[in-house]
Amino acid sequence: MPIKTFKDLDIYNLSYKLAMDIFNLAKTFPTEEKFSLISQITRSSRSICANISEWWGKRKHENVFKKFLVDSCGSIQETKTWLDFAHDCNYISGEQHKELMERLEVIGGKLWAPL
Repeated sequence: MPIKTFKDLDIYNLSYKLAMDIFNLAKTFPTEEKFSLISQITRSSRSICANISEWWGKRKHENVFKKFLVDSCGSIQETKTWLDFAHDCNYISGEQHKELMERLEVIGGKLWAPL
């Protein structure tokens, strides 16, 4: 199947699904985390797929192309940190933490493949 839009990219769909799963999980966090952990973890996880869609729109410009891949990878690392906080604050289980971290690793590996 030919790739016509960023929504046809496997990496976009994986990262979008991850962001939605983190968003739904974050809804279970305590309300006092609304303006800190919840806001940060949803923002950083959404930034991964947002940068991929922006990258797609600017893909003909190699310098810009690489910048958005690097930005997406930075958002992956930030999301991992927020997941560590969620785990250490007992908002998510060890199993949830491991599964989300593994998904982030897969996405990160796919992001670096074009380089």
